Amino acid sequence: MNIGVTLSSLQATPGAANVVDRAVDLGSQAERLGLDSVWFPQLGGYDAIAVASAVGRAVPRIRVGPAVVPIFPRHPQLLASAAKTAQAATTGRFQLGIGLGAKHVLEPAYGLPYPPPITHLREYLSALRPLLAGADTGFTGATVTSHPFGPTAVPGAEQPIPVVVAAMGPQALRVTGELADGTVTFLAGPRALEQHIVPALTKAAVDAGRPPPRIIVTVLAVVTDQAEQVTASATEQLAFYETIPSHQRVFSWEGVDRAAELVVAGDEDTVAAGLRRYLDAGATEITLYLTELAGEADRERTWRLAGELAD
Repeated sequence: MNIGVTLSSLQATPGAANVVDRAVDLGSQAERLGLDSVWFPQLGGYDAIAVASAVGRAVPRIRVGPAVVPIFPRHPQLLASAAKTAQAATTGRFQLGIGLGAKHVLEPAYGLPYPPPITHLREYLSALRPLLAGADTGFTGATVTSHPFGPTAVPGAEQPIPVVVAAMGPQALRVTGELADGTVTFLAGPRALEQHIVPALTKAAVDAGRPPPRIIVTVLAVVTDQAEQVTASATEQLAFYETIPSHQRVFSWEGVDRAAELVVAGDEDTVAAGLRRYLDAGATEITLYLTELAGEADRERTWRLAGELAD
């Protein structure tokens, strides 16, 4: 089982004096326990790519990346520069997770009009991929214009940077299958994965002549004796996602009403069985999220199980 962790808000860590130090500590612990990767959400404070770079530089084996960076309103040249710098810093262990973000959050936050999402995703990836490869290729589209004013290659970043997209809807999956290396899902259960996400993404990749896509599934999982408490905390923390139409559609595919119904919580056998359901549904990789909901002791207990399950 290829398994990693996605760290939730590092600013909220009790007693953390420095967010980067805390991230490095957790990355080191993940590596010691045998996990494959550490992902960092892009929230309103720290820069997820910069934190991933610092962790990957300090921790010599583990793969790192943001899950995910909203592409709006970042210009592809700026994102490519940050990603290539991270690739050089981590000696080839950086992977880039991007997403469209939510219009009702990003538009008022930045005061800029949110572009047509699927057109923007297609054009953004078309402009971004050559830049990540160090090419000086320009691009002109309806939502993206990119013409580098100088060389874009970064010494040390020659190894290809994998790009995964937070895509779950049919149109986004089609673009992702054609132009990216896979998807990283959030709050998508095994039924939604098996019946909708995996078939659509795989078909798009095959039709485009691309390799089989990576299907990285974010699973809310905690090994704990306090499963009811974990579910109650998750219900409160995840309520926001129940207001987003794209997530509502994925919940309907799964047959659930609340995001917290997707939480996998219980003893080691319960959580291991829950994770295997995702693999059986077509996931190629799993990343665990909100593992700290029952406290530090149960977070470490969860990570130990993940390390035991890792290939």
